[in-house]
Amino acid sequence: MQSLPSSPSSPGALSRRTMLAGAAALAGATATGAATAAPAHATPSSASAEAAAGSAGRRPRAVVFRDVRPFGAAKATDLVVVDGRVSDRPAPHGAKVVDGGGRIALPSLVDAHIHPDKTTWEGSWVSRRPASGIADYVAQDVELFHSQRRPVVERAYGLMSHAVSRGTRAMRAHADVAPAYGLAGVEGVAEARERLRHALDVQIVAFPQHGVIRTPGTAALLEKAAREGVIDMIGGIDPIGFDQALDDQLDVVFGIADRHGVGVDIHLHDRGEKGMRAMRGIVDRTRALSLAGKVTVSHVFCLPGLTDRELGSVATDLADQDIALTTVAPSDSLVLPIARLREYGVRVGLGSDGVRDSWSPFGNADMMHRAHILGWVTDVRLDQELTDCYGVAAHGGADVMGLPHADLAAGAPADFVLVRGECLPQVVVDMPRRDMVVHGGVVVARDGEFLD
Repeated sequence: MQSLPSSPSSPGALSRRTMLAGAAALAGATATGAATAAPAHATPSSASAEAAAGSAGRRPRAVVFRDVRPFGAAKATDLVVVDGRVSDRPAPHGAKVVDGGGRIALPSLVDAHIHPDKTTWEGSWVSRRPASGIADYVAQDVELFHSQRRPVVERAYGLMSHAVSRGTRAMRAHADVAPAYGLAGVEGVAEARERLRHALDVQIVAFPQHGVIRTPGTAALLEKAAREGVIDMIGGIDPIGFDQALDDQLDVVFGIADRHGVGVDIHLHDRGEKGMRAMRGIVDRTRALSLAGKVTVSHVFCLPGLTDRELGSVATDLADQDIALTTVAPSDSLVLPIARLREYGVRVGLGSDGVRDSWSPFGNADMMHRAHILGWVTDVRLDQELTDCYGVAAHGGADVMGLPHADLAAGAPADFVLVRGECLPQVVVDMPRRDMVVHGGVVVARDGEFLD
């Protein structure tokens, strides 16, 4: 059975496009705590899963998805699921049968970078004012937060369940932590996560959007979030360009991560030498604190402009410390050179970023659409290139989050989507309705609608 490659062959990603690109120029032109990549072959085999179920004295939970075409294969087949994992054995007697109707079966997607606490999804239209940098957007964040009648949990749940209906199996959710909100953002997202635990795997990052050092009280809130166990990772933001305190910010962020056994995920929009200095500081602290495999840097606008030799040097350091990266494919000049980074063994994921918040009216939390955008901004046209874009959205984020690949192979998590189409490249271009979304062998969405 064919499996998806994990990165596009073409180098080359904002609903916050205008602001982030401007901020980067102004700045120097910004689950589980352990985010170590879990290779697909590390998942239990279907045989061992069935044996475990038998030894526990219960009947395996079995479902047969009949008449499906994995990865758009010409010939339809049956996909057997036992106890939430794909099986290569005949379906057990009495297995439930779900008709796939000849639809294409594709791995579910992973959103490696999204901000569900900020969203106004399903709410009234918000008219936005001009802003000239992160500080202006932060001020508008606070105004919008206090103007919302719906609590964070309701807004986040609406967006996260919508993401599930579009085929998302997991997400890394960044939630703002600042004196203006306290821990309302992370607590709201955590409550939404609990309500969606049957359909979505979620890691939460305590994100200091207002700065760690420039906004007194933020560091204490980050510490509290980690101590109370409500989050999986500690965030950071442009240690030089925005916080203007490289060592102080990184010492706080990495110190909390080290003390509480959580991961790190830092927004880095700074370009040029400011961005590279921050990257060196991140690599050094990852090495010093033995946090290899638990650190991610998001956006990383300082990398796309490097020469191939410079990129190789940085990528070698990142791979050595197993530091992951994420991109939201905002433009051809800011998307990470995913293929080259993957050649060095660097984990790279794709994400939605902000969705209909104070920063931008755009965004939809649809990772198939994000794969489409990745192909658009990198100007791909070949079938394999389009297939690779889907691979980044499906498996790249799984690598970043430390999840097994949902690659439809025996033993893999039974997380997949069923769509009507001719082939995978055409699906990336046309983005058909997700007729069925399956998580752990259970149908969690039909005809584009989430099933509560």
